[in-house]
Amino acid sequence: MPIYDRPENIRVDDVYLDLHAVVDIPVHLKVEAFNISGSIKLKTAVGMVESAQRAGLLPPGSTIVESSSGNLGVALAMVAASRGFGFTCVTDPNVNRICVKMMRAVGAEVLVVDQPDQTGGYLGVRIATVQRLCAESGGKMVWLNQYDSEVNADAHYNTTATSLFAEFPNLDYLFVGTGSTGTIMGCARYARDHNKPTKIIAVDGAGSVTFGGPPGRRFIPGIGTSRVPGILDATLLDDVVVCPERDAVAMCRRLAQRGLLVGGSTGSVLASAGSYLSRLSMDGCSAVALSPDLGERYADTVYNDSWCLEHALIPPAERADGPR
Repeated sequence: MPIYDRPENIRVDDVYLDLHAVVDIPVHLKVEAFNISGSIKLKTAVGMVESAQRAGLLPPGSTIVESSSGNLGVALAMVAASRGFGFTCVTDPNVNRICVKMMRAVGAEVLVVDQPDQTGGYLGVRIATVQRLCAESGGKMVWLNQYDSEVNADAHYNTTATSLFAEFPNLDYLFVGTGSTGTIMGCARYARDHNKPTKIIAVDGAGSVTFGGPPGRRFIPGIGTSRVPGILDATLLDDVVVCPERDAVAMCRRLAQRGLLVGGSTGSVLASAGSYLSRLSMDGCSAVALSPDLGERYADTVYNDSWCLEHALIPPAERADGPR
């Protein structure tokens, strides 16, 4: 039996942190980092691989290929190794180096594209590379395509959303960072199908084109895209907040000073939730923010002064006690 056929190895759904007293934001943080792959993307990976296997798209000897900024690549590498498949991840210079090392440790191949597309991002080039690899493989490589696969959203409908609304059946606000949009689509569809009163708030990164914003350079992986995901249905969302990367980094470092290390996309979600909820009367209201991963994969970036200064993500006078 593959390791990831066991539900307890795929998800840990009951970890919530009340951040009101920590950073004065009236929100519970749903922490998704405690499964074996270290991020929420294990749910996506298992869902897409199992769906492809059921459809007969992954015969023995196949190699899975996917475009990923890091976390899904790690999860797919682990699931592929568990089930006897090869895995190739196509990523870009913004990938966390720790994620690259993790993928290679379980036998995956990692290809880093370094030429941005016309939007200034890398997604278009990553996808073109995936398509070329598949065309040249003679049918041995299979692209799962997280950006257009409804299975991506279904995985979170059946796991993330189910456990979330069991814990908060009458939740008022849910804040979710958007990359491939699988997580937020799964949660939004669940909320609508079950007549939940929850307002679903998407958090996007500045420079992302997902919701029609102007393209720009982005450095924090896992949030935002340079191509609108095919599975996005914006009509299911109640609002969108765009978070500048400086605000995300500031929130990550603020939490670190209180003893909590979170990933860059979590910083984006919490910074956005804080500004959004501060404009509302929250008496008696409940809010949850999703945290895809924790901060150990960002030691060389978000928590590294030199990296942050290089990309103008902290003021020159600000230095942390982290890596130099």
